[in-house]
Amino acid sequence: MIKNFLNDPTLLLDAVGEGIYGFDLSGNAVFVNPAAERMTGWTADELLGKKIHQYHHHSHADGTPYPADECQIYCTMFDGKRREVKNEVFWRKDGSAFAVEYTSTPVYKNNQLIGAVAVFRDISAQQQTQTQLHEALAQVKHLSEQLKDENDYLIAELNEDWQDSGLVGHSAVFQRMLDQIQLVSETDSTVLILGENGTGKELVARNLHRLSKRNEQAFIKVNCAAFTPSLLESELFGHERGSFTGANERRKGRFELADHGTLFLDEVAELPLESQSKLLRVLQEREFERVGGSQTLKVDIRIIAATNRNLWEMVQAGQFRMDLYYRLNVFPIHVPALKERKEDIPYLCQNLIAQINKRLGKQLQGLSKKAIRQLQAYDWPGNIRELQNVLEREAILSKHSTLQLSQSLKAGDDNAINPTLTLDEAQKQHISSVLALCNWKIAGEQGAANKLGLPESTLRSKMQKLGLRRQS
Repeated sequence: MIKNFLNDPTLLLDAVGEGIYGFDLSGNAVFVNPAAERMTGWTADELLGKKIHQYHHHSHADGTPYPADECQIYCTMFDGKRREVKNEVFWRKDGSAFAVEYTSTPVYKNNQLIGAVAVFRDISAQQQTQTQLHEALAQVKHLSEQLKDENDYLIAELNEDWQDSGLVGHSAVFQRMLDQIQLVSETDSTVLILGENGTGKELVARNLHRLSKRNEQAFIKVNCAAFTPSLLESELFGHERGSFTGANERRKGRFELADHGTLFLDEVAELPLESQSKLLRVLQEREFERVGGSQTLKVDIRIIAATNRNLWEMVQAGQFRMDLYYRLNVFPIHVPALKERKEDIPYLCQNLIAQINKRLGKQLQGLSKKAIRQLQAYDWPGNIRELQNVLEREAILSKHSTLQLSQSLKAGDDNAINPTLTLDEAQKQHISSVLALCNWKIAGEQGAANKLGLPESTLRSKMQKLGLRRQS
């Protein structure tokens, strides 16, 4: 059997799975194995003695001509150099093409170049598998990006300390606002929420979404004052990879994430004029393009905007587009300041204290009657947010289940909270009070770090920065 192979090496060539062509120096076929016949449909009798480039290699994959003098197999016959070629096609007898990889090897006899051998294999299935893999990876990447975007916002939402106390109260002015919320929540109309800082405008927006038919979809917030004009457009409309320095991957904007849900534009008065015009287009057409992109994306969203400024005065001063103003001011809702609804303070305090108990692990029962009278005698320039801060501070300092006010709210009193303090001074005063309450114990369950909701290392760092030391 071994002798048979040695005497007739074509037996081996016929047995291999790769296609094999042999050529003389004129480019004529001198050998065609069965695998080549099966793959191309051309029989050996049809090809032997002929220049078979015109049969199986005459065109590129896109159909453009492939000149014989550029054929890598023929080049090997001329210069005697071995070549490995990928990403080409051979043509079958029926006119179809298939992807191939092949090697072109020179053949020498007595150190004289006499021809070449081409060994090729069909890689169509491999390419199809690679294509499917690339498509699957692209889909996975797309889903991962979507999940990451949604997860980022979900984490941001979970980390926010949303209090539901903003919609607690029995005053007439507050009940009128609740009636407006109930009426407009059943529609898709754009709502403009007006009110001072700290009154709970965002909470009104969230309840509008909660009561709407979109309540099972996303509620996406944009703080229009938190970004530069260029970054704001990226946040609103998203961006394509490479659209600007640092854009390492495609990112969906808030409009896209809010599709079928609600988009809340907080501090909308802070929008630059250029961004106002682009926002107007989205409100009118419900379509936009990502920064650096050309594809037009359509969205179905409900817009809720909020501001503490007088937009009409801004329109008259040329600081806010009139057409955008009318687009946003479809249904205005005024959120009353706390000084307009002081009779609601006991209910607000009850709700706030329940939230503080949960967050600080306290078991406070409420406020004394004297403390409630003191709170109602104050005008609350910081509104509900200021009330929350005062109660939380008193909760930290209190050793009793019923809160008293340890400091006066009236400016001018010796023990009054000083609104002129810098942030560092206010922090120093607050941390110092908590440290004193904890007898300067930092770590542990009863330590100041735990009561302040800070890691021990962070508290020590702040103490060093603020120059806080226990006096001997």
